[in-house]
Amino acid sequence: MPIRITVTSVLVDEQEKALTFYTDVLGFVKKTDVPVGEARWLTVVSPADRDGTELLLEPDWGHPAAKPFKAALVEDGMPYTSFGVDDVQREYERLKGLGVQFTQAPTDMGPVTTAVLDDTCGNLIQITAMK
Repeated sequence: MPIRITVTSVLVDEQEKALTFYTDVLGFVKKTDVPVGEARWLTVVSPADRDGTELLLEPDWGHPAAKPFKAALVEDGMPYTSFGVDDVQREYERLKGLGVQFTQAPTDMGPVTTAVLDDTCGNLIQITAMK
């Protein structure tokens, strides 16, 4: 079997706040929640692929470079990661209706349309749809 991505992560300032945003707002579902010292191994997955790639909501206080790294990305307007959607405009409207703040409205980028949102946990997240 070829190498594949099973878990990827996003650095978050508070795991419980991140879990609420990533599940209640973005629509992911909680997969794993295991205490690990002061933190948790806390993952979410797409409801369309519950056995697919897990997103680890990784605390950013565990390493001194994490917060400055995140802040520099935000200052430069760089998304930390990207999630695929079927229709960026529709998802943008849905999320705006839930109070999500965007730093980039849906934008035609040639073969894809993208938008960038603030995840309330210190990250910019891009949503993307192939044309």
